Amino acid sequence: MRKTLEDLYYGNITPCEQQMTPGSELKRAVERVAKCEEQLMELLNEDGQYVLTRLIRSQHEINSITATENFILGSRLGVRLVAECMDEDDSDIRNGSE
Repeated sequence: MRKTLEDLYYGNITPCEQQMTPGSELKRAVERVAKCEEQLMELLNEDGQYVLTRLIRSQHEINSITATENFILGSRLGVRLVAECMDEDDSDIRNGSE
């Protein structure tokens, strides 16, 4: 447990970092998005490209905020589950207590 806490403290753990498996559904989706973005950039004039870039950056910001919130909510749920498992005073139906 100490090693995990030290790794987290020193920044060696990045919860949102993930490697995409070549040929995976995620990798294919990312490639499709990149291709569409490239095609749109070619079709748009300078003003349109500026708006598209702002849209993409705003969507990335939304995704980052959502990922952070989901990580926090998942962590809190995990801690609550562990805390409940550690509660020895909880009723045990095997002993007939409630």
